[in-house]
Amino acid sequence: MAAEIAERGALLSDYPLGTKPRAEFFPRRNRIMSGLTLGTLVVEGDYTSGALITARFALEQNREVFVVPGSIFSPQSRGPLSLLRDGATPVTSGEDILEALNLTMIGAQMDFWHAAPPQMPEEHALMAALTCEPRHVDEVVRASGLAAATVAATLALLELKGLVRDVGGMQYVRVREEPAQYAAESERARDS
Repeated sequence: MAAEIAERGALLSDYPLGTKPRAEFFPRRNRIMSGLTLGTLVVEGDYTSGALITARFALEQNREVFVVPGSIFSPQSRGPLSLLRDGATPVTSGEDILEALNLTMIGAQMDFWHAAPPQMPEEHALMAALTCEPRHVDEVVRASGLAAATVAATLALLELKGLVRDVGGMQYVRVREEPAQYAAESERARDS
């Protein structure tokens, strides 16, 4: 996977190439990831989870922290709910994130969202594994044959493209075949 990432983008690490992944390395990796983003989305995690560690890094780096509100009865919602109490932004869709980051105007400035259909093999694999019926992320991992981390990252990308939706409980559904339309693009379609 590292070779594919390096071919299509950048491979950043605090460790020399060839270093074996270990759990204690994840926070340093996540610090880099949160620093490269405009915001961090937390869906689940208890108080000591990696998701909360990453959210703290994002706050230290003056990045936005977004939270999908969860059940008050679930231990996995403790972290996100504490972030909400501390001022994180609640979201229920990818569009909420785009709005909060003031990215809904991108469609008016450039033809960016026409690239939304699945392009990478991982995106096609996940679209094939999803239907309009909710499917747990573990089932998507099994059905696609992809690594859990790849599935999580690809689902986030597909959600931003408006092709899948997180319906809660770590379950996803396929939304549409057509790319989502944003801001001025929607107005152009209505005016046509």
